[in-house]
Amino acid sequence: MDAVAAQALELLVGRGETAGAAESLTGGLVAAALTAAPGSSRAFRGSVTAYATDLKRRLLGVDADLLAREGAVHPEVARQMARGVRRLLGTHWGVATTGVAGPEQQDGKPVGTVHIAVAGPGDVVAARRLDLAGDRGAVREGSVRAVLDLLRTELRENRGGQDTEQSGGKGCLQP
Repeated sequence: MDAVAAQALELLVGRGETAGAAESLTGGLVAAALTAAPGSSRAFRGSVTAYATDLKRRLLGVDADLLAREGAVHPEVARQMARGVRRLLGTHWGVATTGVAGPEQQDGKPVGTVHIAVAGPGDVVAARRLDLAGDRGAVREGSVRAVLDLLRTELRENRGGQDTEQSGGKGCLQP
């Protein structure tokens, strides 16, 4: 997980861009993984742990009707969380996790049901559903790994939000 976080941060720094995290079931583990890498402050701005459903609405702007109708464990909730944290923290990229870590189901969804999303420049959003096995810790760890991998993939593949002007070395965020 450390390598994936470090690679995502390296890509962000190289692009001169920033990221923030909106976390539910991971409870701050995405932010912890990103900030464990040396130099993370050059690209990671912060996170919101919106564990309670009402905070997803109030802080991140997730649609109240969607939450009432579908619950917090839904792909569109993850998308809106990623967009919301990006807007709230003023970052180029936002990542989000929402799901059921266990030990019991939530909103009729079984343990291990997780939705992750990454929102980037141009409001491009990639989302994935995960069906993870294992105990609470394994589900949370798998969610962190998956969202960081999705961020890394989007940074490599999404050229739409990247400036075409090239800069050397570590980009404009060089210390």
